[in-house]
Amino acid sequence: QVQLVESGGGLVQPGGSLTLSCAAPGNIFRSYIMAWYRQAPGKQRELVATIVNNGNTNYADSVNGRFTISKDNPKNSVSLHMNSLKPDDTAVYYCNARFVNINYWGKGTLVTVSS
Repeated sequence: QVQLVESGGGLVQPGGSLTLSCAAPGNIFRSYIMAWYRQAPGKQRELVATIVNNGNTNYADSVNGRFTISKDNPKNSVSLHMNSLKPDDTAVYYCNARFVNINYWGKGTLVTVSS
């Protein structure tokens, strides 16, 4: 069973910053496309950011310029650095690893943006 383990969620004020981390098995981390998704209450899960093996990244329009996805190769982890957070960013954030039609998911970590 492949385990992706997220950490770093919590409560933050609007305009604040937070960093999420996702630890993955080494073989998964090196071979799969890594991504962060989020699901807000009452909404569908949406893609937030992706990073591929060569380091190329892609972001949802709603977070572009505020969020940064990065890989820490020695630690087999993927981080999501979130700045200028807004109440609309409140959601459960999920780590995802994808290879062709194979998907692995973490259990999610809650981010709440509120004053």
